[in-house]
Amino acid sequence: MAEEKARTYKFKAEVNQLLDILVHSLYTNREIFLRELISNASDALDKVRFEITKGTDVADKDLPLEINIKLDKDKNTLTIIDTGIGMTKDEVVANIGTIAKSGSAEFLQKLAQESDAKNVANIIGKFGVGFYSVFMVAKEVVITTKSYLKDAAPVRWVSDGKGSFKVAEIDEPVKRGTTIEVHLKDDAKEFAEDWRVKEIIKKHSNFINFDIKVNGEKVNTQRAIWREPKSSLKKEQYEEFYKFLTYDPEPPLDWIHVSIDAPVQFQSIMFIPQKNYDIFGINKEDIGLDLYVRGVLIQHKYSEILPEYLGFIKGMVDSPDIPLNISRETLQENKVVIKIKQVLVKQVLSHLEKMAKNDPEKYKKFWTEHSKIFKLGYQDYGNLEKFAELLRFNSSALEKAEDLTSLADYVSRMKPGQKEIYYITGASREALESDPHLEIFKRKGVEVLYLYEPVDEFVMTGLGKYKNEYEFVAVEHADISKLEKLEDVETSETEVEEMSKGEEKVFKKLLEKIKDILGDRVTDVRVSKRLKDSPSCLVSPDGQMTSQMQKIMQIINKDTTIPKKIFEVNKDHKLIRNLLNIYKNDPKDPFITEAVEQLYESALLMEGYLTDPHKLVKRMEKILTESSEWHPQSKNLN
Repeated sequence: MAEEKARTYKFKAEVNQLLDILVHSLYTNREIFLRELISNASDALDKVRFEITKGTDVADKDLPLEINIKLDKDKNTLTIIDTGIGMTKDEVVANIGTIAKSGSAEFLQKLAQESDAKNVANIIGKFGVGFYSVFMVAKEVVITTKSYLKDAAPVRWVSDGKGSFKVAEIDEPVKRGTTIEVHLKDDAKEFAEDWRVKEIIKKHSNFINFDIKVNGEKVNTQRAIWREPKSSLKKEQYEEFYKFLTYDPEPPLDWIHVSIDAPVQFQSIMFIPQKNYDIFGINKEDIGLDLYVRGVLIQHKYSEILPEYLGFIKGMVDSPDIPLNISRETLQENKVVIKIKQVLVKQVLSHLEKMAKNDPEKYKKFWTEHSKIFKLGYQDYGNLEKFAELLRFNSSALEKAEDLTSLADYVSRMKPGQKEIYYITGASREALESDPHLEIFKRKGVEVLYLYEPVDEFVMTGLGKYKNEYEFVAVEHADISKLEKLEDVETSETEVEEMSKGEEKVFKKLLEKIKDILGDRVTDVRVSKRLKDSPSCLVSPDGQMTSQMQKIMQIINKDTTIPKKIFEVNKDHKLIRNLLNIYKNDPKDPFITEAVEQLYESALLMEGYLTDPHKLVKRMEKILTESSEWHPQSKNLN
């Protein structure tokens, strides 16, 4: 550059401090500089294409619209060349010199008032100084640019980013566009490496609308298919794009292609993976969609764009309306994102609704793989109705553990006048089938939903009611009087004689004896109306949370105490009748205490509260030994 033609612009001391923030504090990853330069080049190409489209007589009209990057390891330089709109000298000072104007009183006042680093970043972002991220890696930058205006002279801009920059018009043959020659620092030699630059482009700028070539080789080969009409795309193209985004060896189960113009403009392709690879639970770092602005990747897996319960969704969203701070690593404002999020959630839920209706087998695959995450939707109060329709459960009306029913189907099978949706929680179908609480439901033919996961309890509590009409009720909290009014669909083969009035009086005393034995370990001892095949069970008092919820809260609070419950006994059970006979003969017989303790601890074991089974096992061994001594065969051995 001829010194006599160049004019030097001095940076103020405060602006030098700002540059220090940009280089050392604001950007967390130095590779971002290349994304910024490519994004600026893409904007310049968009602008000149608009001028050409509207018929403007631009300079070098036949130049291809593209971005070329040249690397020279020997000179340790990276040069990025675009054939965009270019700049005049005044535009260079105004645009590239934006940072010089940032020393205004208004800016410095805002900067001085903020102590929070994040807010400082947002304030800086509003002044649009992304280009200066180049000084994270550059010891000197040379810009040569020629405006699209035919009579405009080429301009050269030079700076080391420390105290000043020089600008001058030059008398050289220069084509339309801008060339940025970056002289790399000694610790930034990696950015002159072919493989490293290609890696950055594929990560951040793969979907730029224009060709990006590195030393003559096109790098951005993957098409931005979200910009294309859905009708023109084939299954294979979606699958290829999915593998590009996720590296999943399996094709997606399904996809959702969204193109919205209002209330905000954005395009998105979301995929439902065939498999859930997050076997250890929800990995929050793996939740979110890739966020693009005009094809430039702003954030990988941006978690704020979808709620947690849709965290199984993979894909991307591209919007020109999203405001960003200077680093493009955090969003400057949230209003646009909230609108996009609302639309995407409705799109996903509607898509799942159609899948459940039109392709139940595919929906079953989705539910089997992703229901653990999806069930967290009980917290999405704005979409609870849609969420409830998408829930699936195993139930007592189904033959196999893998069979599923919806709430709508459950309601269609209800007994006349039934307004409760009953449920029970346990480790497996086999465990639930033997639960004493279910006996009256089996006897009356009332369907019960089987829940196998802790989150299911929160789902039921979160929903409260289905269609604002049907209440979710745990079987242990069921109003037995309502069930008793229903006709039996199962009858017992064993006939049990009714107790005489005298026996009833003695039985009441036996109940008092049982209550004395158990003491303050229970809140009450009463005759059970729910049991038919089991001798006893524990029931939560009215108003208490369910047994499963109690266990969850105990784990959270690290509480190992056994909650006090009602001990119910089945007076028609043979074991209880035998106890009654023993009590009639000798109310102080020690066997009564042993039997009651055994029944209580067995009930605790069924409920999952018995942490130390040693006493139960020893007592069982003693009872078996004593009973075997009375067996005829044992006498024959003597």
